Amino acid sequence: MSGGIRVTVEFPAPPVCPIADLSERANTTISDVSTSVAAPDANCVTEFLVDADAVPEDYGDPVFEYADRHLYRVTHDADADCPCVCLGEFETPVDRFFANAGDLEVVFHARDFEELQTIVGEFRDRYPEVDIQRLVRAPTGGTSRDTVFVDRGTLTERQLEALQTAYDMGYFEKPRGANATDVADELDITASTFTEHLAAAQRKLFADVLEEDA
Repeated sequence: MSGGIRVTVEFPAPPVCPIADLSERANTTISDVSTSVAAPDANCVTEFLVDADAVPEDYGDPVFEYADRHLYRVTHDADADCPCVCLGEFETPVDRFFANAGDLEVVFHARDFEELQTIVGEFRDRYPEVDIQRLVRAPTGGTSRDTVFVDRGTLTERQLEALQTAYDMGYFEKPRGANATDVADELDITASTFTEHLAAAQRKLFADVLEEDA
């Protein structure tokens, strides 16, 4: 049985997101967010904390005032074209919410690949610029380690070809079955070009494994 998948998705300047909009207007980052997910045809309510000095005067009154931050609440209409509302249609809450300069990043959990594919497909239909940043499968088999999904789609065709050819020719074995010149000759490129392709590909793949930005 699948242990579920943690998904990180980025929406560059989503057309309807009051929190992303405020992050741009206030030139601040909003990450302390809680969202109540509603069933279809109901409203979704979100509360979030913002630095008190960052909020524009015309934004409205906070629900609660802390010493240096204010708590605000927004209600998303059930038919609003907002990522949170979209997730709510699948009864899937937002685990982590990060808005900065108008862009939005959310983390949520899918029960399995079928649910993940359905949600991501809906995202792509509604938000063409959506970027699937990271997929992490829950640990299975009694191990505490995460299984990280590496997105080969971030590699160019040439980078993937260089990586595959190097692997097939034993470039990564010890002792090596082929050196950089051998692989480059097979690819009909120079050795320096091969190493550039390989370095770029490895950096992208390592970024996924280490959960860092490439």
